[in-house]
Amino acid sequence: MSVAAAFRYGESMVSADAPAWARTMAEAHMSPLGRRWTHVQQVARRAEELGAVVGDDLPVLVEAAYLHDIGYAPALAKTGFHPLDGARYLRRRGHERLARLVAHHTGARVEAQLRGFDDYLDEFPYQDSPLDRALTYCDLTTGPSGQPMTVRQRVDEICERYGPDHTVSRACRACLADFERDGAEIERRLANA
Repeated sequence: MSVAAAFRYGESMVSADAPAWARTMAEAHMSPLGRRWTHVQQVARRAEELGAVVGDDLPVLVEAAYLHDIGYAPALAKTGFHPLDGARYLRRRGHERLARLVAHHTGARVEAQLRGFDDYLDEFPYQDSPLDRALTYCDLTTGPSGQPMTVRQRVDEICERYGPDHTVSRACRACLADFERDGAEIERRLANA
């Protein structure tokens, strides 16, 4: 089956070209969003560099990187919480593993709690896997226009953009120590590879 046909029917690709369907899906939904689409493309490029960290799961990481912000697409935004909207969309399309990764990128479980989504972890159990940590690292080392940033710079940028009292800022600050610890571990593994 071609990538285009798999995209049309929502089937998961399991070949060396696996990330191509995710890029196609992301582009269809995200390219009208300008800077957000630029960010997504650079997050995926960053993910491609993490083979030493995630091994054979690299195609899954790249797919998740392309799809991590798909919940911002106006056609998919139902709750206004993009990790949830994106994860539900991917689950409906039969991509459970990707749905869980998208649901939990960049501290979304903490933000979900702050937003009052009390059953979030029941709907999308958190696995705290190397893929979860790698996806968050890729997102947090890529700025809103695709520029490279440190984890601390990115969290500071998010808090400045949203304001100090916004739920997104509060969640990022609550997770900062974990983000930095996980980022340092990923960078150590990359340096040793």
